[in-house]
Parts: sequence; C-alpha cells; structure tokens
Amino acid sequence: MIVNCAIVDDEPLALDLLESYVRRTPFLNLVGRYSSAIQAMRELPNQSVDLLFLDIQMPDLSGIDFSKMLPSDIRVIFTTAFSEYAADSYRINALDYLLKPIAYPVFLEASNKALNWFEMSRKSGDNASSPAESDIMYIKSERRLVQINLNKLLYVEALKDYMKFVCEGDEMPVFSLMSLKSLEATLPSSRFMRVHRSFIVQKSQVKVVENNRIVFGKVRIPIGDAYKASFQEFLAEYKL
Repeated sequence: MIVNCAIVDDEPLALDLLESYVRRTPFLNLVGRYSSAIQAMRELPNQSVDLLFLDIQMPDLSGIDFSKMLPSDIRVIFTTAFSEYAADSYRINALDYLLKPIAYPVFLEASNKALNWFEMSRKSGDNASSPAESDIMYIKSERRLVQINLNKLLYVEALKDYMKFVCEGDEMPVFSLMSLKSLEATLPSSRFMRVHRSFIVQKSQVKVVENNRIVFGKVRIPIGDAYKASFQEFLAEYKL
C-alpha cells in the first residue's frame, strides 16, 4: 500500500529533512510540502492526501487549530519542538507525536504505525460496508498479515510500541507494531471500549468483574480511574 502524504512546517530545514525522510520510505508518496498552515489550507484540497506531517507552532494558524479543519479521512502525525502540546494532540486523535529533532528511525516507526492504521481501515472497508460492521480485521505481525476475528477478540493490551491481541480459543496472542490510540480509533466503539491506559476490551466478552477488575481466565484487567465512570455506565445498562 502507498500512503500519500504532505508536510507542513514553517522551518525550511525541517521541511527539507522531513522530505528526505519521506523519500527514503518506500510506502510514502509525497504530494505536497507547505511552509504554513494557511498555504496548506489553500492547496491541500487539490491533492489526494492520506497523511499529514504537521508542525504545531506556526504563525497565523497553529497546527492544532488547522488539524481541526481537516477532513476526517486525513490523519495527522504532529512534529514539534514543544512537548507540552502532546496532550492536545492525542485529544485530537493524532496517530503520533514526534518531538524535534526527529531521527529517521523515529520517523519510520511513526510512519509504520500510520501504514498499519490505513491497512486496517482498508481491510475493514473491503469486508463490510463500514468498519463497524466488519467481523474481521487484518493486522501486520512481523512480516505477515494476520486475520483477527473480532467476535473472538477478548482484549488488546499495549506493551510499549506493540499491541497484544488476545482472542478466545487461541493458544498464543498476536503482536503488532502500532499505537493503542490508532487502534482505538479503528475498532468499532459500539463493540469495544477502553478501560485502562493499556487495555481495550470487547464489551460482549466481559463476563466477570471482581474487585474492580475484569476477569478473563487467569488474567485480571484493572479499570483505570479515568474510565471507571464510562465502564459503570456500560454495566448499568445490563444490571438487574
């Protein structure tokens, strides 16, 4: 799969560096580079763009504000010298957040996460009229595409840069390089919910809750403080 991308940054050196990174990455196709969000806002509608590498602190219009104007099918990887914007970027559901100076291995890792996200979205779209209606998804595990049956998926656990997919009846979990945030955006929210900073569970597979933990066999998944209210609302719908 080829991902069409563009770069927005008001620093010429940063633009040149990111362009060199894009051209070194086989699955990325550069369709535009812009020195301001204003320029990008004028010219992006004429391009077919999947992914935007977007600086945050720019004159006239910040990357955060510009990202809110983008079509929902354009995904964003923020690039910035300021770590304090990280929380804002994840609220906007960015695929990743890269802190300058950006080394190529870090750039490549984020690009691979984006590729995983687009491949999952495309596979889901190929198998159903919408991702939410699909019963299967394909994830990249090492050098293979592995099918995950969503009906059997118990939970997903974040292990640093890898996701661990645990399915009912499978002896071994499947591991894939991606972010929990991008996966959460892809999984249908009607069926899956995040219950902890490191865990997403399938609602219909939650059968035992004990001491504020979801029980899957010998595994006890904690319910994080930030997710307790939404989890209790979910349980309340089915309590007698």
